[in-house]
Amino acid sequence: MGRDLVRDDVVLSAKTWVVKVGTSVLAGSNGRLDPARIDHLAEQISALHATGRRVALVSSGAVGAGIGQLGLSKRPDNLRQLQAAAAIGQAYLIRAYDEGLRRHGRHAAQLLLTHEDFDNRARYLNMRNTITALFEWDAVPVINENDTISVDEIKFGDNDLLAAMVTNLLQAPLLVILSVVDGLYKTDPGTADQGEIIPLVSNLDEEILGLAGDSKSSLGTGGMKSKLQAASLVTRAGGSVIIASGTKQEPLTRILNGEPVGTLFLARGIRRRARNRWIGLTARPKGYYVVDTGARTALETGNKSLLAIGVVEVVGEFEKGDVVGIRDGEGLEFARGLTNYATPEAQSIRGQRTEKARQILGATPYDEVIHKDNLALIL
Repeated sequence: MGRDLVRDDVVLSAKTWVVKVGTSVLAGSNGRLDPARIDHLAEQISALHATGRRVALVSSGAVGAGIGQLGLSKRPDNLRQLQAAAAIGQAYLIRAYDEGLRRHGRHAAQLLLTHEDFDNRARYLNMRNTITALFEWDAVPVINENDTISVDEIKFGDNDLLAAMVTNLLQAPLLVILSVVDGLYKTDPGTADQGEIIPLVSNLDEEILGLAGDSKSSLGTGGMKSKLQAASLVTRAGGSVIIASGTKQEPLTRILNGEPVGTLFLARGIRRRARNRWIGLTARPKGYYVVDTGARTALETGNKSLLAIGVVEVVGEFEKGDVVGIRDGEGLEFARGLTNYATPEAQSIRGQRTEKARQILGATPYDEVIHKDNLALIL
C-alpha cells in the first residue's frame, strides 16, 4: 500500500505541533500516574524536537495524579475536593514531565491557564510571546487548565477545548489529541462493538458530530464529543487535527512517519490571521448584537462594517473594545467583533441612520458599531 499523500502533506509540512494527552492515557485504572507512560511521551516529544519541530504539550492529569498521591479510591464528586486534588497532583505531574524530558536534554515549562487568559487581549499576546520564547530555548511548554481556581473546565471539559485554543493561539497547523481510543469510529465504541475507524474527515459537519456518542473515560471528564468540538474549532481556523490512541507505542513518531494512525480532520478553508482567530474563535463574547436580514447579508457577503441602522437589539453589558457576538433574528450567532460602543451608547443608537446616531451621541469618532477590520465570521 502506498503512502497517504494527503496525510503526508499535512504532517510533514507542520513545523509546530500541539499535542494534547488525557488523564486516562497517563494513568492506570487506579488513578495513579504511570511513570513509564510519561517517560515514553517525553521520548516521543523529544524525537519530534530532533526533527526541528516545535511541540507544545497540553496535558490533563493533575486531578488524576492527586487522586493517586492521596490514595483515594475514586474521583471526588465535588468541586472543592477536585480542586484540592489538582493542587496536590499538579506538582507531581510537572515534576514527572521535567524528569522525563531532562533525560533527553530538554526542560518542561509549566503554564497554568484559565479562560480569562484567552479573553484578555494583552494576556493572550503575552502568553504567545512566552511560549515562543520557550521554543527558542528548546523547552517544552506543558500547559494545563488551572484547575485549582477554574470552575468551568473541571466540570465540562478535559482540556480538549484548551488544546484547540492553544493551537489557534500559536497558529499551529496541527493538533494531535492522544486518547484511549484509536480514532473516530463509525459507531460509538462505548455502546456498540468497535467498528471501523474513519481515517479521514474532510468536512466536520453535523453528521460527523453525531458519531461522537456519550461515552467517557473513567478518569477523564471529556469524551469524543469534546474532542470533535475541539477539532471543529481548529479546522475552522485553518488547522488540521489527528485523534489517535496515546496508549499504543510511539504514537507521535508513527504519525510523523506517515502511518495511518487515528483519524485526520482536514483544515476547512484558508488559515485565519491571528487576530481573526482571537476575535472569532477564542475570546468569549461579553454580549450580543441582534441584527436584521440586510445587515447579516452585508456582513457575510459584502465585507461591510456593522452600522447602527442594522442593529435590532442589544443584549448584555459590555464596554467599548469588548468582543461581542452578532446574531440574526433567529438567534443564530454568525459573527463576532470588537464593539466601538458600550451597552448604553449602543442601546441609544440601535436602528438609527448614521447621521441620526451622530446627533444622539454628539461628537464621536466612529460611524460603525463594529468596523469590518475588527469583525470575524464564525460560520
